[in-house]
Amino acid sequence: MLKKDVIVQNQVGLHARPATFFIQKANEFKSSIWVEKDERRVAGKSLLGILSLGIMGGTPVSIIADGPDEVAAVDSLVALVEGGFADAK
Repeated sequence: MLKKDVIVQNQVGLHARPATFFIQKANEFKSSIWVEKDERRVAGKSLLGILSLGIMGGTPVSIIADGPDEVAAVDSLVALVEGGFADAK
C-alpha cells in the first residue's frame, strides 16, 4: 500500500468535471484506489464518493493505492492533482 499527500491546486477543487478526470485516470490502473480527506476515506473510482468529500481548492488530500501498479497509480494521480487537471482531456 502506498499513500501520498497532495494539495488540490485548481481553484474550484474536485467538483464534477475534475472528479471525472480523476476517476478516468484511476480506472487506468488495476490497484484499488482511495482518496482521503480529514480521516474520511472514499473509493477513488467512485464519482459520488469523491464528490461527497467536498474537496475545495487548496485542500490537502491523501491518495492511496494498493495493488500491482500502486506506485504508478499514485504518482499519476498526484501529478494530475498537482497540475490542476491542466493535462486532463
